[in-house]
Amino acid sequence: MAAQEYRRKKEQADDPSEAPDRNLRMEGLIDVLEGRRTVHFHTHRHDDILTAIRLSEEFGFDLVLHHVSEGWKVADEIAEADVPASIIVLDSPGGKHEADELVYRTGRVLEEAGVDVAYHTDDPITDSRLFLRSPAFGVRAGMSRDAALESVTLAGARMLGLEDEVGSLEEGKDADFIVLSGDPLSVYTEIEQTWVEGTPVFDRSDPDDREFATGGYRVYDGAAQHVHE
Repeated sequence: MAAQEYRRKKEQADDPSEAPDRNLRMEGLIDVLEGRRTVHFHTHRHDDILTAIRLSEEFGFDLVLHHVSEGWKVADEIAEADVPASIIVLDSPGGKHEADELVYRTGRVLEEAGVDVAYHTDDPITDSRLFLRSPAFGVRAGMSRDAALESVTLAGARMLGLEDEVGSLEEGKDADFIVLSGDPLSVYTEIEQTWVEGTPVFDRSDPDDREFATGGYRVYDGAAQHVHE
């Protein structure tokens, strides 16, 4: 509401001296109100999910839901609002109370309701090396294989507004892709190569690259350590 008022004062100022002092926080929110920025909203509980949707409808901004731990409780409401959801899965209990009811079937329930679903790892909550386990857990809980594969490719690109550049192998897009040793949803599959804009940036056969395949804090020169200190 403060951003709406700030915008109104700017628009009604007949002279620069009458305009409010520049406020970069308000300028960013005006971008949200006018559709130049998409709000990626951190949610867990179902009531928080509905609050985010209500706010997006009240103020008319574009919304992407993140985490969506209890999305399975309000899948129809998410679908009716035509809001996409980037979700996470956990393979062990713990964490905070808001995520107590985070379950594997969320991907299936959201898919069946008609929600555009993607997965993310929330690294370092789950190591990004284990990214492809997420859609595998979704399939294990009944999500379709096609939706699961799209959830880690084109769906995420759509949520970032980058679907014309990345997310699928099509002529004219950036050549960002990985080469796998087998089924993308198998725990036995390894990433053999990673390419970014047509340039190889990882090759498992290169001894210098193998540390990145193993992972761990040492690879990141203490950057990840800082998160837990």
